[in-house]
Amino acid sequence: MEHGDVPPAGPYAGRESGRSTRVTLSESNGTGSGTRRVRTLWLVAAVAYAVDLGSKLAVVAGLEGRSPVPVLGSWLELRVQRNPGAAFGMGSATTIVFTLIALAVAAVIVRVSRKLTSTPWAIALGLLLGGAVGNLTDRLFRAPGGLRGAVVDFVAVRDFSVMNLADWAITCGGVLIVVLSFTGREPGDARRPREQAG
Repeated sequence: MEHGDVPPAGPYAGRESGRSTRVTLSESNGTGSGTRRVRTLWLVAAVAYAVDLGSKLAVVAGLEGRSPVPVLGSWLELRVQRNPGAAFGMGSATTIVFTLIALAVAAVIVRVSRKLTSTPWAIALGLLLGGAVGNLTDRLFRAPGGLRGAVVDFVAVRDFSVMNLADWAITCGGVLIVVLSFTGREPGDARRPREQAG
């Protein structure tokens, strides 16, 4: 039978076009899902960054050079401290190393975000990105500058450390990533069960 320009009629004639429609819709939904997750990541990162930056500006203006402000007695208090190292005051002699690490982490997260289809991963990476950029801002613009700026810490936990909200965002994001990894969730696997079932 010769193939012409007119598609063959019959009970199976519409199946191929229907299949094409379903594939197109599936691809479109997948793209839309990924876009929403990327937006979630950037929203979480922006909120984390804004809250961290605002809190640092507020405590530097209102608390630096003053006595600690107790929140939960001596267990939790607000006390401004300039930290040239990483969280918990580690590595104060290698400030520039932590600055470069923060830049690398931010670049990796931006690259991974293009393939995100998991909301929990978007939240986790958003927290990491917002926290990393928050502390990176201090490294770049606070004294002494030149990638060596001291980070503003102000949340003092008794017998533990003095941290800031960027540190807490990074910690929460890291814990969430560990949980997601142990439960088998991957950044791009949100639609996998449905696709395998189909």
